[in-house]
Amino acid sequence: MKEPDFSRGLLPAVVQDADTGQVLMLGWMNEEALAVTRASGKVTFFSRSRGRLWTKGETSGHVLQFLNLAVDCDADSLLIEARPAGPTCHRGLASCFGEAQAAGVLGRLERRIEARAASGDAQSYTARLFAQGPLRAAKKLAEEGAETALAAACEDEQAVVREAADLLYHLLVLLRLRKIPLARVFAELASREAPRPRGER
Repeated sequence: MKEPDFSRGLLPAVVQDADTGQVLMLGWMNEEALAVTRASGKVTFFSRSRGRLWTKGETSGHVLQFLNLAVDCDADSLLIEARPAGPTCHRGLASCFGEAQAAGVLGRLERRIEARAASGDAQSYTARLFAQGPLRAAKKLAEEGAETALAAACEDEQAVVREAADLLYHLLVLLRLRKIPLARVFAELASREAPRPRGER
């Protein structure tokens, strides 16, 4: 594997969630920080403001478990794959870039659904749902919507999260069956952010 070139000083290190692909944060590393990261298994940076090494999560406990390193073609930028132990951002968010990247997770799910549907695999729930057509998928979406609403009214937070995930999955299945890309839904949401004339919702 190519080794990073620290001859020009600190290098930017982008940290990515190894499981979801979400970009978690950007930090800076020198040769010592990378060596400590590899040796300890915890992502460690060089703090420009404090002038010293610091391990992510050393006070909060929300460490980043180091899994893999990739170096770009010029050997002057790093990509760190890690597994977070809790939120990465000090504001309590999963990513220092906010939650906008949730769209990336949905996009990857959309592509997996397309692949499963195309496979025709009888063992795949997704493929079987596709084979039954949009009416069946619409009924499943309605069921999941009701279950999500009931969970929100009567169950704990984790139950709501599980049901909401099922609801989003079935929505993506139905969109794919209707040949409506998720990007069109995002575009519609974006259009609603624009200022509207007074009197319009």
